[in-house]
Amino acid sequence: MLLELAEVHGGYGGPDVLHGVNLDVDQHEIVTIAGTNGAGKSTLAKAVLGFLPQMRGRIALRGRDLASLAVEDRVDAGLAYVPQVANVFPSLTVLENLKVVAGVRDPAVAIARQLDRFPALKPRLRQSAGTLSGGERQMLAFARALLNQPMLMVLDEPTAALAPSLVQQVLDLVAQLPAQNVAVLMVEQRARQALAISDRGYILDQGRVVLAGRAAELLADDRMANLYLGAAH
Repeated sequence: MLLELAEVHGGYGGPDVLHGVNLDVDQHEIVTIAGTNGAGKSTLAKAVLGFLPQMRGRIALRGRDLASLAVEDRVDAGLAYVPQVANVFPSLTVLENLKVVAGVRDPAVAIARQLDRFPALKPRLRQSAGTLSGGERQMLAFARALLNQPMLMVLDEPTAALAPSLVQQVLDLVAQLPAQNVAVLMVEQRARQALAISDRGYILDQGRVVLAGRAAELLADDRMANLYLGAAH
């Protein structure tokens, strides 16, 4: 087991947002967290990364309890994070965005590896990140997150605010990560499209897991899918 959450409760200092969440991610898996607005999806991602000020329960990475680790130490332990917003420095160039990532072993080699992975960034190295298209910004955000060769990438709404034509492009990037030895825990509003590239999924409602299973099974459950994933097109 790569990531394990057991009876996780937590919030932001007031009433709990998460109520006894149990979840796991194995190596080479993509796991999607779905649910309606306010279900606690992004809060769950923050709990894994250590951003949640109030938390009880166990979160372990390869059996190592992360509870006592600060955010930066969780990154060192093998986690990476691409937030929904502010995932690049818009005033810096593409190359500067890659160079400012801390703790990278052999930065030149690591950056070259990511540019081979995302070749569309190569002609943009001297361009400010704020002038990139939505899809290119996400490529840069992914490249930054992958520089430290994480075991697990946590994605919070990776297709948010993207033009419809770019959504599948970004999801295709996500789909390639397990083959590169990076598992994925993804929060995504476009749940049907996200589950289509996922191995398993969890559906949250008011901070509780109400359904979990293979992604294909969740999509095939018409009653639950229509209730939590939106009507099929």
